[in-house]
Amino acid sequence: MTTPPVLVHLVEPAAWRAALTEGALRPPSLADAGFVHLSAPEHVHRPAGRLFPGRRDLVLLVVDPARLEAPVRWEPGTAEDPPDLRFPHLYGPLPTSAVVAVVPWRPPVPPVLPAPDDAFGRAQALQTSLQVRRAAEVRDVPGGVAVADPRFSHSRDDNTVVLTTQVDAATVARTTAAVAAELDWPVAAAALRWPGAGPVAAELAADGWEATELVVMAREAAPLPGGDAAEVVDQRALHALWDRSWRRGLPPLPELDEVVAQLIGREHRTGTVVAVHDVAVRAAGRPVAAGQLRVDGATAAVEAMMTEPAARGRGHADAVLARLVSLAAGAGCDLVVLEADAEDWPRHWYACRGFRVVGSVWEVVATR
Repeated sequence: MTTPPVLVHLVEPAAWRAALTEGALRPPSLADAGFVHLSAPEHVHRPAGRLFPGRRDLVLLVVDPARLEAPVRWEPGTAEDPPDLRFPHLYGPLPTSAVVAVVPWRPPVPPVLPAPDDAFGRAQALQTSLQVRRAAEVRDVPGGVAVADPRFSHSRDDNTVVLTTQVDAATVARTTAAVAAELDWPVAAAALRWPGAGPVAAELAADGWEATELVVMAREAAPLPGGDAAEVVDQRALHALWDRSWRRGLPPLPELDEVVAQLIGREHRTGTVVAVHDVAVRAAGRPVAAGQLRVDGATAAVEAMMTEPAARGRGHADAVLARLVSLAAGAGCDLVVLEADAEDWPRHWYACRGFRVVGSVWEVVATR
């Protein structure tokens, strides 16, 4: 039987998070039957209905068959399946390095499954899947979902509308305003994450919305020299650095202390969903530059790159980035992605370090 470009496996998020630590997924079927149940994408609804009826909190692992070392055999499913239907059974553990994307399973909404060579699609899968898996509440909306967490009301990343399928500007505005009003968000915000969302963002900007283009950049996860000055640290060691950095980026609001406390307080949750590595360069014993790597299978994302103003120009950011990319390679990733403001200088800094632009997304915020 011809193997499709990707195979899929449905799993509970906690089991996938444990696999990221172990480097491989070993579900009970591996011990009981000797193999891991995989599916062609068009057939995954069958095991989903049998094993997880009504569940919408699962994740779908998108597997590149070319990265599997153990044999895959196409064999019959259960007695309820058509007699000529065959399922791919992996006779060995599923390595996390073979999983090119992790996609929320929210039937009847069809999942978007990026191809192994689709850097933009894999970047979007990581970002949106993380937001959904980390959210306290997820709601279906036209074109995507709304994620919410009232504990961190000042975090737009945790209280926003995330759209991965094209809708028009009027739908974005209407949906975002309605959700923001119902959930009492401080601002109405949406992320437009489908390819070619620029015209819709421009239409919203013409209607008074604040629209920011973020370029999605990617590079190979090959070890980089120069990371020896940076070390992996406990995330709590970075709280003071984050506090100083985020205060510099915020206006002097009366609730500033609460805003910063929420931005710091939200961060520990990411490590419960994906594998997180925090890296820093110290000077006089305290972190002065830092960055974070988020690993989700074969894809890793660089986040929260920052350097104290007084410590800039000394190569600290280069050391942090080199350590992060090398950590991604060591975790079995083949792709490292990030997002940068299209109008700001860091995008050019990243380009000089091997990152290429693979697409754009837009963040829009209502200003009235």
